[in-house]
Amino acid sequence: MAKNMDPKKCPMPVQEPEIRKNNFDEVALGYTYEMALKEAERCMNCKNKPCRSACPVSIDIPAFIERIVNEDMEGAYEIISKSSSLPAVCGRVCPQERQCESKCIRGIKGESVAIGRLERFVADYHREHSTQLPKMPVSNGHKVAIIGSGPSGLTAAGDLAKMGYKVTVYEALHLAGGVLVYGIPEFRLPKMIVQKEIDNLKAIGVDIETNMVIGKILTIDELFDMGNEAIYIGTGAGLPRFMNIPGESLKGVYSANEYLTRINLMKAYKEGAKTPISHGKNVAVVGGGNVAMDAARCAKRMGAENVYIVYRRSMNEMPARKEEVEHAQEEGIIFRTLTNPVEIVGDESGMVSGIRCIEMELGEPDASGRRSPVEKPDSEFSIELDTVIMAIGTSPNPLIRSTTPGLETNRKGCIVTDGENGLTSREGVYAGGDAVTGAATVILAMGAGKAAAKAIDEYIKNKE
Repeated sequence: MAKNMDPKKCPMPVQEPEIRKNNFDEVALGYTYEMALKEAERCMNCKNKPCRSACPVSIDIPAFIERIVNEDMEGAYEIISKSSSLPAVCGRVCPQERQCESKCIRGIKGESVAIGRLERFVADYHREHSTQLPKMPVSNGHKVAIIGSGPSGLTAAGDLAKMGYKVTVYEALHLAGGVLVYGIPEFRLPKMIVQKEIDNLKAIGVDIETNMVIGKILTIDELFDMGNEAIYIGTGAGLPRFMNIPGESLKGVYSANEYLTRINLMKAYKEGAKTPISHGKNVAVVGGGNVAMDAARCAKRMGAENVYIVYRRSMNEMPARKEEVEHAQEEGIIFRTLTNPVEIVGDESGMVSGIRCIEMELGEPDASGRRSPVEKPDSEFSIELDTVIMAIGTSPNPLIRSTTPGLETNRKGCIVTDGENGLTSREGVYAGGDAVTGAATVILAMGAGKAAAKAIDEYIKNKE
């Protein structure tokens, strides 16, 4: 029986909307020590642990929460870090409400235990109070290469390093972290948090080489020639998609990838930034996922007066996290749902001046289970704009597949694997995360990296 039978979660302290929409500081402020204890006491410590089975990286959730109840925060961190190489990241951006928290027994007659908030608290507490450095694993004499330093690649690297492998991560950009540093805004995931997690991996022997575009500087075959016995591809899905409607080549049209990279990685929101980004006062973001919410909330912080989310389905079908949608609404983002753009309109100088849309209504469910939108007759209308940001999804960059003979991909450009272990059509080459699935969540990419690390270890041991 839980010590605390309150049916509701302990609320998360946050910056007030009128203040936070004018800065890039983290919105959620985190639990205090007392809040964490109170929330942890809501856990029933179930025998069957349904929350653990719903976690893509299989964290022993009741065990770490029990340590919090006993005020053993370092013990809680040790349990989490056995399964996750990025606990402070997951505690902030993992969609727990659709995974571990969705299976929580307390959610049957009230709100689930705030598992994500507790994971964040434990990771932050460890970072702020622990002086103990991670232990360097004993080397097993084998080398593995990881391509991509996003959540999938970093997870695979961490797990393999703990097994004793000499791991080198190759990152195309000048800073490690992948989507964690170029895609997710500072107000959701401070980059200091990401860097600390990366430093922890370096402390256990993971080497990270930046500015290394695999497929141009080195090929996968050359990585094998360098003594690597297996390779993991975790390159993500960084190629933006567009709608192929008139006007997408106008000045003032961005992909969400470019827009967020300029702001997050290149710090365009800071005065004197070398990579500035300019837009006017009226911005539309096309899409309804977390990336769309991030772009819209960034646009508001960059000074836009009116920011619209233009989404062709209703609020109920919107794939973004509920918390992110609520935060966007609180910050004044305008939602134009059941609306689909048909043309981006420009002025004589080639700049965006508006967007022509048509109203939609929901028909039958599509393959994803969401109801398909269909056009309403005679419902066209326009919105005056000076900036349009396309956030309708991404696909994998073709560079790896075009320079790796024998690597099978599907019609969407995603690498084909055996599913469970991440094994590709090339012996010794594994892949996972968005490079395989297309754009998905951080925690699912981490789960793929974890599964592949285990498979790589078995593969190399069997070769011996």
